[in-house]
Amino acid sequence: MTRSPLILISSNVEQKGDAFGDLSISLSETYQQALLGCGAIPIALPATVSREVIAECVSRCDGVLLTGGEDVDPRLYGNGLPPRLQGTVTVTPDGGARDLRELVLIDEVFRQRKPLLGICRGHQMLNVALGGTLWPDVLAQRPRALNHRRMDRRSEIVHEARLTPGSLIAKIVARHRLGVNSTHHQAVARVAGPLKVAAISNDGIVEGLELRPGAARMLPFLLSVQFHPERLADRYPEHRAIFQAFAQACVLSRKNML
Repeated sequence: MTRSPLILISSNVEQKGDAFGDLSISLSETYQQALLGCGAIPIALPATVSREVIAECVSRCDGVLLTGGEDVDPRLYGNGLPPRLQGTVTVTPDGGARDLRELVLIDEVFRQRKPLLGICRGHQMLNVALGGTLWPDVLAQRPRALNHRRMDRRSEIVHEARLTPGSLIAKIVARHRLGVNSTHHQAVARVAGPLKVAAISNDGIVEGLELRPGAARMLPFLLSVQFHPERLADRYPEHRAIFQAFAQACVLSRKNML
């Protein structure tokens, strides 16, 4: 009997705790349900920046999921925000510890060659970690863009993404266009060198990334998306297929390492 793949999830950070008001990690059950629904077992990454601990966590898991959350600190990919954008970015309440933790996590994923799925902030963080940049505020910097911050319809399809022919996500969902939800105000600007665009919205916002052919040997599976398939997986088979493909890649990767 095949053992269920163990998926390490990078959680969000909240500025409150159940009892004492401490900083706490939080993890939407939608991520967990999407993984459980395809036979995987989710486990949260501890709130630490210790490379030793993070490396051990990656070593024990079969794959890594980078989740959504607050904005990525602009200092990681630029020289600060223009004056007109001051106040538009909401960084993590832990003083940047989540950013550092995920930079180490991504580095360990590549070092240990584990399958990786990035969602929303995770999609952006991956691009930054590999040398790319972001639009800190899409509405202010791309005035002709769609309204991508549809928090009122966070679990509903609000626009389409065009999938690059032959891309990993196009193969997974078996279509050329994919209806997606949209709850972000930052977006990928300059794509990192090892990555290529796998999906794009009609207004030019990057909705999906994967490894370039020459870099594909770096990981057994890598896909990042700007939307939230975990909030659609219970009703849309094509979004559920993303998690199924990720879980299957984790099982195959573990077998290849034995």
